[in-house]
Amino acid sequence: MSDVDFPKLVEDYQDALFRFALRLTANDHDAEEIGQEAFVRAFRWLQANPTGELQVKPWLYRVTLNVFRNRVRRRRLATIGLDAALAVSDRDGAQPAAVAERSETRAELVGALARLPLRYREALVLRHVEDLTYPDIAAILRRPEGTIKSDVYRGLALLRAALAPMREEVTV
Repeated sequence: MSDVDFPKLVEDYQDALFRFALRLTANDHDAEEIGQEAFVRAFRWLQANPTGELQVKPWLYRVTLNVFRNRVRRRRLATIGLDAALAVSDRDGAQPAAVAERSETRAELVGALARLPLRYREALVLRHVEDLTYPDIAAILRRPEGTIKSDVYRGLALLRAALAPMREEVTV
């Protein structure tokens, strides 16, 4: 891949990698930094290893995941305050109560996802948020496809269990 292709690569994948990092960190600032560092590492690697055959999408997700893991090892990622997590703009004209309810639901879902073990969180985000295929996820996480399917299944079960009290409140 040449230098000329790299700006297009960034343009094509920057939003997806930011979303992925955001789901892992739950922090806009950290997600931006992870995405930027991932592209810097990708650029440097491509300069040093001009290879023709490369599955770009899984490879970029893998680079992003490695940057995230390295940051977690070095220090705890900064967390955002509750007010920032609940900030929602009312673009669709919804009533304030509906906006507040969506905001609370979203915050609870993000919190439950953040409390999952990293193994399950990574698999769930890649499968259900980023909508990647199991073979791509297996390549990104470097685990067998069957293990990925198991991690997604178990992660969903843990997420459902974590959100069960919220569903019970709604039905009561």
